[in-house]
Amino acid sequence: MVPRNLEKILLELAGHYPVVTVTGPRQSGKTTLCQQVFPDKQYVSLEPLDLREHATRDPRGFLAPLTDGAVIDEVQHAPGLLSYLQVEVDRNPTPGRFVLTGSQHLGLSAAVSQSLAGRTGVVHLLPLGLDELRRFPGAPQGLLETLWAGGYPRIHDQHVPAGRWLSDYVGTYVQRDLRQLLRVGDLQAFITFLRLCAGRTGQVLNLSALGADAGVSHNTARAWLSVLEASFLVLRLPAWERSIRRQLTRAPKLHFLDSGLACHLLGIREPAQLALHPLRGAVFESWVVSEVAKARAHAGQALDLFHFRDHRGFEVDLVVEAGARILFAEMKSGATLADDFFGPLDRLAGWAGPVLAGRALERRLLYGGEERRTWGAAEAIPWHEVASAGWLDR
Repeated sequence: MVPRNLEKILLELAGHYPVVTVTGPRQSGKTTLCQQVFPDKQYVSLEPLDLREHATRDPRGFLAPLTDGAVIDEVQHAPGLLSYLQVEVDRNPTPGRFVLTGSQHLGLSAAVSQSLAGRTGVVHLLPLGLDELRRFPGAPQGLLETLWAGGYPRIHDQHVPAGRWLSDYVGTYVQRDLRQLLRVGDLQAFITFLRLCAGRTGQVLNLSALGADAGVSHNTARAWLSVLEASFLVLRLPAWERSIRRQLTRAPKLHFLDSGLACHLLGIREPAQLALHPLRGAVFESWVVSEVAKARAHAGQALDLFHFRDHRGFEVDLVVEAGARILFAEMKSGATLADDFFGPLDRLAGWAGPVLAGRALERRLLYGGEERRTWGAAEAIPWHEVASAGWLDR
Protein backbone atom coordinates (compact mmCIF):
# COMPACT_ATOMS: atom_id res chain seq x y z
CA MET A 1 0.00 0.00 0.00
CA VAL A 2 1.23 3.51 -0.82
CA PRO A 3 1.63 6.22 1.84
CA ARG A 4 -1.56 8.12 2.70
CA ASN A 5 -1.76 11.85 3.28
CA LEU A 6 -3.42 11.33 6.65
CA GLU A 7 -0.29 9.71 8.13
CA LYS A 8 1.20 13.03 9.28
CA ILE A 9 -1.94 14.14 11.11
CA LEU A 10 -2.39 10.69 12.64
CA LEU A 11 1.11 10.80 14.12
CA GLU A 12 0.61 14.34 15.39
CA LEU A 13 -2.61 13.41 17.19
CA ALA A 14 -0.97 10.30 18.67
CA GLY A 15 1.58 12.62 20.23
CA HIS A 16 -1.12 14.58 22.04
CA TYR A 17 -4.02 12.22 22.87
CA PRO A 18 -4.08 8.83 24.61
CA VAL A 19 -6.60 7.66 21.98
CA VAL A 20 -6.81 8.39 18.26
CA THR A 21 -9.98 7.44 16.36
CA VAL A 22 -9.94 6.88 12.59
CA THR A 23 -13.32 6.69 10.88
CA GLY A 24 -14.29 6.35 7.24
CA PRO A 25 -16.16 4.11 4.81
CA ARG A 26 -15.45 0.42 4.63
CA GLN A 27 -12.45 -0.45 2.48
CA SER A 28 -11.00 3.07 2.55
CA GLY A 29 -7.75 1.69 4.00
CA LYS A 30 -8.14 2.44 7.73
CA THR A 31 -6.70 -0.85 8.97
CA THR A 32 -3.74 -0.77 6.60
CA LEU A 33 -3.00 2.85 7.46
CA CYS A 34 -3.00 2.23 11.21
CA GLN A 35 -0.83 -0.87 10.91
CA GLN A 36 1.65 1.02 8.74
CA VAL A 37 1.83 4.03 11.04
CA PHE A 38 1.92 1.98 14.27
CA PRO A 39 3.68 -1.27 13.29
CA ASP A 40 4.76 -2.07 16.86
CA LYS A 41 1.28 -1.94 18.35
CA GLN A 42 -0.74 -5.08 18.97
CA TYR A 43 -3.61 -5.38 16.50
CA VAL A 44 -7.07 -6.60 17.53
CA SER A 45 -10.09 -6.75 15.22
CA LEU A 46 -13.66 -6.86 16.53
CA GLU A 47 -14.92 -8.27 13.24
CA PRO A 48 -14.72 -11.93 14.44
CA LEU A 49 -17.79 -12.75 16.53
CA ASP A 50 -15.85 -14.35 19.38
CA LEU A 51 -13.65 -11.29 19.96
CA ARG A 52 -16.65 -9.01 19.56
CA GLU A 53 -18.54 -10.94 22.24
CA HIS A 54 -15.49 -10.91 24.52
CA ALA A 55 -15.21 -7.12 24.22
CA THR A 56 -18.94 -6.71 24.81
CA ARG A 57 -19.45 -9.17 27.68
CA ASP A 58 -16.14 -8.78 29.51
CA PRO A 59 -14.64 -5.40 28.55
CA ARG A 60 -12.27 -5.32 31.52
CA GLY A 61 -10.95 -8.76 30.65
CA PHE A 62 -10.62 -7.73 27.00
CA LEU A 63 -8.55 -4.67 27.86
CA ALA A 64 -6.44 -6.31 30.61
CA PRO A 65 -3.71 -7.75 28.34
CA LEU A 66 -3.48 -4.53 26.30
CA THR A 67 -1.39 -2.67 28.87
CA ASP A 68 0.82 -1.13 26.19
CA GLY A 69 -2.16 -0.15 24.08
CA ALA A 70 -3.30 -1.52 20.73
CA VAL A 71 -4.94 -0.84 17.41
CA ILE A 72 -8.57 -1.89 17.94
CA ASP A 73 -10.27 -2.33 14.58
CA GLU A 74 -14.02 -1.98 13.85
CA VAL A 75 -14.72 -0.70 17.35
CA GLN A 76 -18.29 0.26 16.43
CA HIS A 77 -19.19 -3.41 17.03
CA ALA A 78 -18.64 -2.93 20.78
CA PRO A 79 -19.51 0.69 21.64
CA GLY A 80 -19.84 -0.18 25.32
CA LEU A 81 -16.10 -0.92 25.38
CA LEU A 82 -15.38 2.81 25.12
CA SER A 83 -16.64 3.55 28.64
CA TYR A 84 -14.11 1.08 30.05
CA LEU A 85 -11.42 2.45 27.74
CA GLN A 86 -12.10 5.88 29.23
CA VAL A 87 -11.26 4.56 32.70
CA GLU A 88 -8.11 2.88 31.38
CA VAL A 89 -6.72 5.98 29.66
CA ASP A 90 -7.60 8.17 32.64
CA ARG A 91 -5.48 5.81 34.73
CA ASN A 92 -2.63 5.88 32.21
CA PRO A 93 -2.97 8.79 29.76
CA THR A 94 0.23 8.09 27.81
CA PRO A 95 -0.24 9.71 24.37
CA GLY A 96 -0.90 7.33 21.50
CA ARG A 97 -1.74 4.24 23.59
CA PHE A 98 -4.85 3.23 21.68
CA VAL A 99 -5.81 3.65 18.04
CA LEU A 100 -9.45 2.93 17.19
CA THR A 101 -10.96 2.44 13.77
CA GLY A 102 -14.61 2.29 12.79
CA SER A 103 -16.76 2.31 9.68
CA GLN A 104 -20.24 3.19 10.89
CA HIS A 105 -19.66 6.81 11.80
CA LEU A 106 -23.22 7.36 13.04
CA GLY A 107 -23.04 4.97 16.00
CA LEU A 108 -19.32 5.35 16.56
CA SER A 109 -19.34 9.14 16.78
CA ALA A 110 -22.07 9.13 19.42
CA ALA A 111 -20.17 6.61 21.56
CA VAL A 112 -16.85 8.44 21.14
CA SER A 113 -18.30 11.85 21.97
CA GLN A 114 -19.98 10.46 25.07
CA SER A 115 -17.14 8.34 26.47
CA LEU A 116 -13.88 9.76 25.11
CA ALA A 117 -14.53 13.49 24.90
CA GLY A 118 -11.24 15.32 25.43
CA ARG A 119 -9.29 12.07 25.33
CA THR A 120 -9.27 11.30 21.61
CA GLY A 121 -8.41 13.00 18.38
CA VAL A 122 -10.77 12.06 15.54
CA VAL A 123 -9.80 11.93 11.86
CA HIS A 124 -11.58 10.69 8.76
CA LEU A 125 -9.97 8.53 6.09
CA LEU A 126 -11.81 8.77 2.77
CA PRO A 127 -10.98 6.88 -0.43
CA LEU A 128 -7.83 7.84 -2.30
CA GLY A 129 -7.37 11.40 -3.47
CA LEU A 130 -5.92 11.89 -6.94
CA ASP A 131 -2.42 12.57 -5.62
CA GLU A 132 -2.57 9.34 -3.56
CA LEU A 133 -4.01 7.39 -6.49
CA ARG A 134 -1.11 8.44 -8.70
CA ARG A 135 1.33 6.74 -6.31
CA PHE A 136 0.15 3.32 -7.50
CA PRO A 137 1.88 1.75 -10.50
CA GLY A 138 -0.58 1.48 -13.34
CA ALA A 139 -2.98 4.09 -11.94
CA PRO A 140 -5.54 5.47 -14.43
CA GLN A 141 -4.12 8.34 -16.47
CA GLY A 142 -7.10 9.76 -18.33
CA LEU A 143 -10.01 11.70 -16.85
CA LEU A 144 -12.73 9.23 -17.80
CA GLU A 145 -10.74 6.24 -16.53
CA THR A 146 -10.07 8.07 -13.26
CA LEU A 147 -13.73 8.96 -12.73
CA TRP A 148 -14.93 5.48 -13.60
CA ALA A 149 -12.49 3.55 -11.41
CA GLY A 150 -12.88 5.76 -8.34
CA GLY A 151 -10.55 5.81 -5.36
CA TYR A 152 -11.10 2.70 -3.23
CA PRO A 153 -7.57 1.43 -2.52
CA ARG A 154 -8.07 -2.29 -3.15
CA ILE A 155 -8.95 -1.67 -6.79
CA HIS A 156 -5.56 -0.09 -7.41
CA ASP A 157 -3.43 -1.99 -4.89
CA GLN A 158 -4.63 -5.47 -5.87
CA HIS A 159 -5.41 -4.61 -9.52
CA VAL A 160 -8.97 -5.89 -9.12
CA PRO A 161 -11.15 -4.86 -12.08
CA ALA A 162 -13.07 -1.81 -10.87
CA GLY A 163 -16.45 -3.00 -12.13
CA ARG A 164 -16.08 -6.37 -10.42
CA TRP A 165 -14.89 -4.90 -7.10
CA LEU A 166 -17.57 -2.20 -6.97
CA SER A 167 -20.28 -4.75 -7.71
CA ASP A 168 -19.11 -6.91 -4.82
CA TYR A 169 -18.77 -3.85 -2.58
CA VAL A 170 -22.33 -2.70 -3.21
CA GLY A 171 -23.71 -6.19 -2.70
CA THR A 172 -21.80 -6.85 0.50
CA TYR A 173 -22.22 -3.39 1.95
CA VAL A 174 -25.96 -3.14 1.25
CA GLN A 175 -26.77 -6.68 2.31
CA ARG A 176 -24.73 -6.66 5.51
CA ASP A 177 -23.89 -3.25 6.93
CA LEU A 178 -26.56 -0.85 5.76
CA ARG A 179 -29.40 -3.34 5.84
CA GLN A 180 -28.47 -4.27 9.40
CA LEU A 181 -28.05 -0.66 10.45
CA LEU A 182 -31.32 0.51 8.93
CA ARG A 183 -33.30 -2.70 9.53
CA VAL A 184 -34.47 -2.52 5.94
CA GLY A 185 -37.11 -5.11 5.19
CA ASP A 186 -37.42 -4.41 1.46
CA LEU A 187 -33.88 -4.68 0.13
CA GLN A 188 -34.94 -3.90 -3.44
CA ALA A 189 -36.52 -0.62 -2.34
CA PHE A 190 -33.28 0.42 -0.71
CA ILE A 191 -31.19 -0.50 -3.76
CA THR A 192 -33.58 1.57 -5.88
CA PHE A 193 -33.16 4.44 -3.46
CA LEU A 194 -29.37 4.14 -3.66
CA ARG A 195 -29.44 4.24 -7.45
CA LEU A 196 -31.77 7.23 -7.44
CA CYS A 197 -29.32 9.03 -5.15
CA ALA A 198 -26.56 8.35 -7.67
CA GLY A 199 -28.80 9.83 -10.35
CA ARG A 200 -29.04 13.01 -8.28
CA THR A 201 -25.34 13.46 -7.56
CA GLY A 202 -24.34 17.05 -8.21
CA GLN A 203 -27.95 18.25 -7.83
CA VAL A 204 -29.84 20.25 -5.22
CA LEU A 205 -31.54 17.75 -2.94
CA ASN A 206 -35.33 17.44 -2.85
CA LEU A 207 -36.07 14.75 -0.26
CA SER A 208 -39.78 14.63 -0.95
CA ALA A 209 -39.23 13.99 -4.66
CA LEU A 210 -36.48 11.47 -3.93
CA GLY A 211 -38.70 9.56 -1.52
CA ALA A 212 -41.63 9.62 -3.92
CA ASP A 213 -39.52 8.28 -6.78
CA ALA A 214 -38.20 5.51 -4.53
CA GLY A 215 -41.67 4.66 -3.24
CA VAL A 216 -40.89 5.51 0.39
CA SER A 217 -41.99 8.26 2.74
CA HIS A 218 -40.18 11.55 3.20
CA ASN A 219 -39.12 10.48 6.70
CA THR A 220 -37.77 7.15 5.43
CA ALA A 221 -35.83 8.90 2.67
CA ARG A 222 -34.38 11.29 5.26
CA ALA A 223 -33.33 8.43 7.55
CA TRP A 224 -31.78 6.40 4.73
CA LEU A 225 -29.87 9.40 3.38
CA SER A 226 -28.59 10.27 6.85
CA VAL A 227 -27.08 6.80 7.15
CA LEU A 228 -25.50 7.04 3.69
CA GLU A 229 -23.91 10.31 4.77
CA ALA A 230 -22.85 9.00 8.18
CA SER A 231 -21.27 6.02 6.41
CA PHE A 232 -19.23 8.36 4.19
CA LEU A 233 -20.87 7.31 0.94
CA VAL A 234 -22.45 10.69 0.19
CA LEU A 235 -21.92 14.28 1.24
CA ARG A 236 -24.62 16.89 1.63
CA LEU A 237 -23.14 20.24 0.67
CA PRO A 238 -24.99 22.97 2.61
CA ALA A 239 -25.99 26.29 1.09
CA TRP A 240 -23.67 29.25 1.59
CA GLU A 241 -25.80 31.82 3.40
CA ARG A 242 -23.56 34.77 4.04
CA SER A 243 -25.27 38.14 4.32
CA ILE A 244 -25.78 38.56 0.59
CA ARG A 245 -29.04 40.34 -0.13
CA ARG A 246 -30.53 37.59 -2.27
CA GLN A 247 -33.37 35.16 -1.84
CA LEU A 248 -31.40 31.93 -1.53
CA THR A 249 -32.11 28.25 -1.95
CA ARG A 250 -31.28 26.70 1.40
CA ALA A 251 -31.48 23.07 0.28
CA PRO A 252 -28.17 21.17 0.27
CA LYS A 253 -26.56 19.68 -2.79
CA LEU A 254 -25.96 15.93 -2.92
CA HIS A 255 -22.57 14.51 -3.89
CA PHE A 256 -21.20 10.96 -3.91
CA LEU A 257 -17.79 10.78 -2.27
CA ASP A 258 -16.52 8.19 -4.76
CA SER A 259 -17.08 8.71 -8.47
CA GLY A 260 -16.50 5.02 -9.22
CA LEU A 261 -19.32 4.01 -6.89
CA ALA A 262 -21.61 6.62 -8.46
CA CYS A 263 -20.75 5.34 -11.96
CA HIS A 264 -21.44 1.75 -10.94
CA LEU A 265 -24.84 2.64 -9.47
CA LEU A 266 -25.65 4.57 -12.66
CA GLY A 267 -24.99 1.45 -14.73
CA ILE A 268 -21.83 2.84 -16.37
CA ARG A 269 -19.77 -0.28 -17.01
CA GLU A 270 -16.77 1.13 -18.89
CA PRO A 271 -15.05 4.52 -19.15
CA ALA A 272 -16.05 5.06 -22.78
CA GLN A 273 -19.71 4.89 -21.74
CA LEU A 274 -19.16 7.85 -19.42
CA ALA A 275 -18.00 10.06 -22.31
CA LEU A 276 -21.53 10.35 -23.72
CA HIS A 277 -23.50 9.88 -20.53
CA PRO A 278 -25.92 12.73 -19.68
CA LEU A 279 -24.61 12.82 -16.11
CA ARG A 280 -20.93 13.09 -17.02
CA GLY A 281 -20.86 16.73 -15.90
CA ALA A 282 -22.57 15.90 -12.60
CA VAL A 283 -20.16 13.02 -11.94
CA PHE A 284 -17.22 15.32 -12.67
CA GLU A 285 -18.60 18.00 -10.34
CA SER A 286 -19.05 15.48 -7.53
CA TRP A 287 -15.55 14.14 -8.15
CA VAL A 288 -14.03 17.61 -7.77
CA VAL A 289 -16.04 18.25 -4.59
CA SER A 290 -14.91 14.89 -3.21
CA GLU A 291 -11.28 15.69 -4.05
CA VAL A 292 -11.52 18.95 -2.11
CA ALA A 293 -13.21 17.11 0.78
CA LYS A 294 -10.42 14.51 0.80
CA ALA A 295 -7.70 17.14 0.72
CA ARG A 296 -9.17 18.91 3.75
CA ALA A 297 -10.14 15.78 5.71
CA HIS A 298 -6.73 14.15 5.19
CA ALA A 299 -5.07 17.35 6.44
CA GLY A 300 -7.18 17.21 9.60
CA GLN A 301 -9.19 20.30 8.65
CA ALA A 302 -12.94 20.91 8.82
CA LEU A 303 -14.58 20.56 5.42
CA ASP A 304 -16.22 24.03 5.35
CA LEU A 305 -17.63 23.33 1.87
CA PHE A 306 -20.81 24.95 0.54
CA HIS A 307 -22.71 25.67 -2.65
CA PHE A 308 -24.51 28.85 -3.69
CA ARG A 309 -27.88 29.05 -5.39
CA ASP A 310 -30.53 31.78 -5.41
CA HIS A 311 -34.28 31.41 -5.96
CA ARG A 312 -33.91 32.20 -9.68
CA GLY A 313 -31.54 29.29 -10.25
CA PHE A 314 -28.27 31.20 -10.41
CA GLU A 315 -25.58 29.05 -8.80
CA VAL A 316 -21.90 28.52 -8.15
CA ASP A 317 -20.92 24.89 -7.67
CA LEU A 318 -18.55 25.16 -4.72
CA VAL A 319 -17.66 27.69 -2.03
CA VAL A 320 -14.72 26.84 0.25
CA GLU A 321 -14.05 28.81 3.42
CA ALA A 322 -10.30 28.25 3.71
CA GLY A 323 -9.06 30.28 6.65
CA ALA A 324 -8.10 33.74 5.43
CA ARG A 325 -9.45 32.97 1.95
CA ILE A 326 -12.81 32.22 0.37
CA LEU A 327 -12.69 30.15 -2.82
CA PHE A 328 -15.42 30.15 -5.46
CA ALA A 329 -15.20 27.22 -7.89
CA GLU A 330 -17.12 26.09 -10.96
CA MET A 331 -16.73 22.72 -12.69
CA LYS A 332 -16.90 21.88 -16.39
CA SER A 333 -16.06 18.39 -17.60
CA GLY A 334 -15.24 19.48 -21.13
CA ALA A 335 -11.70 20.22 -22.33
CA THR A 336 -12.53 23.53 -24.05
CA LEU A 337 -12.84 26.82 -22.17
CA ALA A 338 -15.38 29.55 -22.94
CA ASP A 339 -15.96 33.05 -21.56
CA ASP A 340 -19.41 32.27 -20.20
CA PHE A 341 -17.98 29.55 -17.92
CA PHE A 342 -16.50 32.31 -15.73
CA GLY A 343 -19.58 34.55 -15.55
CA PRO A 344 -21.08 32.97 -12.39
CA LEU A 345 -17.77 33.35 -10.53
CA ASP A 346 -17.52 37.05 -11.41
CA ARG A 347 -21.17 37.67 -10.59
CA LEU A 348 -21.01 36.07 -7.16
CA ALA A 349 -17.73 37.84 -6.44
CA GLY A 350 -19.48 41.15 -7.09
CA TRP A 351 -22.27 40.33 -4.67
CA ALA A 352 -19.98 38.86 -2.02
CA GLY A 353 -17.50 41.74 -1.80
CA PRO A 354 -19.18 43.48 1.18
CA VAL A 355 -19.29 40.28 3.30
CA LEU A 356 -15.72 39.05 2.84
CA ALA A 357 -14.56 40.91 5.97
CA GLY A 358 -11.01 41.32 4.73
CA ARG A 359 -10.64 37.75 3.47
CA ALA A 360 -9.00 37.16 0.10
CA LEU A 361 -11.27 35.91 -2.68
CA GLU A 362 -10.09 33.41 -5.30
CA ARG A 363 -12.05 32.29 -8.36
CA ARG A 364 -11.41 28.92 -9.96
CA LEU A 365 -12.73 26.86 -12.82
CA LEU A 366 -11.91 23.15 -12.68
CA TYR A 367 -12.21 21.64 -16.14
CA GLY A 368 -11.47 18.53 -18.17
CA GLY A 369 -8.60 20.04 -20.13
CA GLU A 370 -4.85 19.74 -19.71
CA GLU A 371 -3.49 23.30 -19.37
CA ARG A 372 -3.59 25.77 -16.50
CA ARG A 373 -4.59 29.26 -17.62
CA THR A 374 -5.42 32.64 -16.16
CA TRP A 375 -8.77 33.91 -17.42
CA GLY A 376 -9.48 37.45 -16.23
CA ALA A 377 -9.65 37.37 -12.43
CA ALA A 378 -10.06 33.59 -12.39
CA GLU A 379 -7.77 30.60 -12.72
CA ALA A 380 -8.65 27.71 -15.04
CA ILE A 381 -7.26 24.57 -13.41
CA PRO A 382 -7.00 21.28 -15.35
CA TRP A 383 -8.52 18.21 -13.75
CA HIS A 384 -5.19 16.50 -13.09
CA GLU A 385 -4.04 19.41 -10.90
CA VAL A 386 -7.07 19.37 -8.61
CA ALA A 387 -5.18 17.86 -5.67
CA SER A 388 -2.45 20.52 -5.79
CA ALA A 389 -4.70 23.52 -6.33
CA GLY A 390 -4.45 24.79 -2.73
CA TRP A 391 -7.71 24.02 -0.93
CA LEU A 392 -6.38 24.12 2.62
CA ASP A 393 -6.55 26.81 5.28
CA ARG A 394 -3.60 29.16 5.37
